[in-house]
Formats: sequence, C-alpha cells, structure tokens
Amino acid sequence: MDAIRLHSYGPAANLRLETVPDPVPQAGQVRIAVRAAGVHFIDTVLRQGRPVGPHPAPDLPAILGGEVAGVVESAGEGVPADLTGRRVLTSDVISGGYASLAVAGAASLTVLPDHLDDGTALAVGATGATTFGLLELAPPGPSDVVLVMAAAGGIGTLLVQYARRAGARVVGAAGGPEKAGRVAELGADLAVDYRLPGWDKVVREAFGEVSVVFDGVGGELGRSAYGLVGRGGRHLVFGSAAGEWFFPGKAEAAARGVTVVDGIGRLLGRPGGFGDLQARALAAAADGSLTPAVQAFPLAGAVAAHEAMEGRTTMGKVILVP
Repeated sequence: MDAIRLHSYGPAANLRLETVPDPVPQAGQVRIAVRAAGVHFIDTVLRQGRPVGPHPAPDLPAILGGEVAGVVESAGEGVPADLTGRRVLTSDVISGGYASLAVAGAASLTVLPDHLDDGTALAVGATGATTFGLLELAPPGPSDVVLVMAAAGGIGTLLVQYARRAGARVVGAAGGPEKAGRVAELGADLAVDYRLPGWDKVVREAFGEVSVVFDGVGGELGRSAYGLVGRGGRHLVFGSAAGEWFFPGKAEAAARGVTVVDGIGRLLGRPGGFGDLQARALAAAADGSLTPAVQAFPLAGAVAAHEAMEGRTTMGKVILVP
C-alpha cells in the first residue's frame, strides 16, 4: 500500500511517501480502504517528537494520523460479516491513517449514511464531536456576544455557524484577510483579522464586552481575547495554535468574575465518551444544519498539508485523499 512514513523527527519535509506492506487486521479489527484521512495540528507536533497531552511521541518509523473515512475491505476473526463493504468513519486507527489502507478496531466504527460524502463525514467526525462537546461546556444563547478564535479552522467554522443558529451575536477572529473573509461568509456579525494590531479594540468598539470566548489560539492572542470578556462571562480554551496555551491565573479570573474552562481537559474526562456527540454532528451535517469547511490535499501532498497547517494558511478541516 501507499503510506506517508516518518523516519526521523523534525520538519514536514521528513514525511515520505513510500510503498509498505498492507496491514493485517487481527481479531476484532477491520481493514479500511481509506478515502479520506484527517490531519490535525497535533500531528505536526508529534512529527517533531514532542508529546501532546496523553499522546506520546510516536515510535519511529511511524505512520501518523488516527482518523479516517472509507470502506471496510476485510475483517479479522469475530467481526460481523455485514461490516465488509460498508462505508465507515473511525477516530481510532491502529496502523496510522496517512495511508491507502488502515486497520482499526471494529468497535470504533461509525457506519456512514449513503448521502454523506467521505470528506464531509470526516470533517464532522472527531472535529464535530469536539465542537458539540465544547458547546455543552459553554452553550451560547440569544443574549450572548460570542468571540470565536481560530474561526476559520475546522472547529471554529462549526462554532460560528452554531452560535449564529443559537441567536448569539458572533465575532469570528482569524489570521489574514482571506480567512476573515471566509468567516464573514459563514455569517459572523463581525469578522476580524487578529494579525492586525488593535483587532481587539475593533471588537470592543463594535460590541463592548463579550460574554463567551472559544479560544483555539492561545498565547498573546488568547490573552487579548480574555481581556474582552465581561463579568459573568466564560473563557473556554480548546487549542494553542499560537504555539502555547493561555490560561489566566485563577485569582485574576475570580476577581474579574470570569469562568475559565479547560475545554480539552474536560472533554477528555467526559463520562460516556464521544459517541453521542459524533452522532449529533453527523446528523447535523446530513440535514444541512452545519456545513463544514474542508481543504483536501492528495496523500502525496502530506508535506504541503503540514506546512500549510503550520503556516496558518489552511481553512477548515484538512484531509488527505489517497
């Protein structure tokens, strides 16, 4: 099979397209003919040999990626025969997702509806489940002014759409004029380029204080976003695209009356897992109430995909198509 392998930690250029033996499913596992593989920012960090939360640096040589959509091609012992030939989604790839074939546990599979294409399904699988999990922690309503950081990303684009549907006034902040334009197209009441000095002043002039921040950026940009939150507001952290997390001190937040939520930490400890959240996300995509943004690269373009993600030029969910 074709696969992207990493033989040494370092820059994106270390990713190589190779021909490797086909993986063999064991008992309770299936082999999937991959039609779309998800690329996450965490992959770019693991590629450098740096652990991320509960995820250790991969053993080398490695095939990165844990999320694919495709067709079950074969199955190991104990797997129901009717799974073979079904279109499925999984976020629990065992053999690595940046490949034309991938092995995953049969219990991890979600069977996809016929009218939902692979790229859309992948864009609302783990990403959509995470989005709905974040919304559980800080649900927006008609009285809210919501600031979404990294609003042109996979999660950000979904948050903007949902907050608008919930009746909130929405500010989408993204890096660069093209991304800000995309956020405006999604229906944000205000789209700002947070690479420009004084972007937070523009938000304050338009809305005064905000009541909810979804921060997928961190660093100094996250600090600026936090500075816009009024008393009684919520600052929910779900990413560190700037290269570092931003969490205000507990005493400072308490003095300001701001509730700070570690979104990813809370989701990882969520009782019952993500299955119900994924089902909600797929249903929303199927009925058209949420439309994910997808940016596809060929499998052979994995280097370009990583470089674009690290350069903050991608928009929406990034996928590889074998």
